[in-house]
Amino acid sequence: MKKFTLVMAVMAIAVFGMKAESVEPIKFGDFENWVTRVIKESSVIGGETKKVYEIAPNTTVNGDKAYSNMGGSWWGTSNVMAKVMGVTKTSNAVFPDKHGAGRCAKLSTILEHVKAVGVINMDVLVSGTIFLGKMLEPVSSTKNPYSKMDMGVPYTKTPKFLQFDYRLVAPAGAPIYSSGFGSKKTLTGHDNAEVFVLLQRRWEDSKGNIHAERVGTGRERFGKTTMGWVNKHRIPIWYGDIRQHAGYKSFMGLISKDKSYYAHNSKGKMVPVVEEKWAAAGTKPTHVVVMLSSGCGTAYTGTVGMTLWVDNVAFVH
Repeated sequence: MKKFTLVMAVMAIAVFGMKAESVEPIKFGDFENWVTRVIKESSVIGGETKKVYEIAPNTTVNGDKAYSNMGGSWWGTSNVMAKVMGVTKTSNAVFPDKHGAGRCAKLSTILEHVKAVGVINMDVLVSGTIFLGKMLEPVSSTKNPYSKMDMGVPYTKTPKFLQFDYRLVAPAGAPIYSSGFGSKKTLTGHDNAEVFVLLQRRWEDSKGNIHAERVGTGRERFGKTTMGWVNKHRIPIWYGDIRQHAGYKSFMGLISKDKSYYAHNSKGKMVPVVEEKWAAAGTKPTHVVVMLSSGCGTAYTGTVGMTLWVDNVAFVH
């Protein structure tokens, strides 16, 4: 009888534990819905008609119209329409792709070549990237790319994990740096795909500057080709000052001021979000930043052909 009671108690604990965990899908994070933008580039660079994809309710948008998130989607992408010196150019490194019976997001590192005799001649490396926030269009220069990305969305919960399915193809070879100005540079080492979630408490001062303290951190880099899909992969989110955590790595630290992400302040101006300190344990966040990328976050740096497929992005509580 005692043995039976013990077994029942263990089963009850297991069932309670299963019920205590909940999965919160991020809206459109199943990547079944995509906007297809059909844009004709300027004739001076060939005049091709290109497709540029965004993560939002299925629809088609024709023409070189600046895009802003549609249908309540939280997702921005590194796909852009640029207008430089009056020349319309597109870049697309994030694509819808097949995954089982549905669709997923395919993020690829590519080299965009732009040439117009006497006007433009440049190669720009682009890592396929999706993030919670929005890209500001039209892009008019390659200077300070993060200043063109409104990073993060309001969020006050404290999840335990970021969960997603992924697949990676990591080609051999050294990464390169190519911003479009000067010649391409071959770098040492190797690049990685990266996924991270940062929870912040933000506030704005009287001058419109946005300050932040880091509430929660989850960050992982991926450098090896996988054997197919890895399902329900979880990145743990650690809270407070995590520098003494056994799993802490240097790239998990506070974002330095010169590499700050940007957001709109209450006056509608894009300003850096300056992470000033680690939040005390128990601090509630005001915003969450999530990014998934075929590169490790350094602008114009990566390995051409690095490709990360992702699907079913969710928070686990």
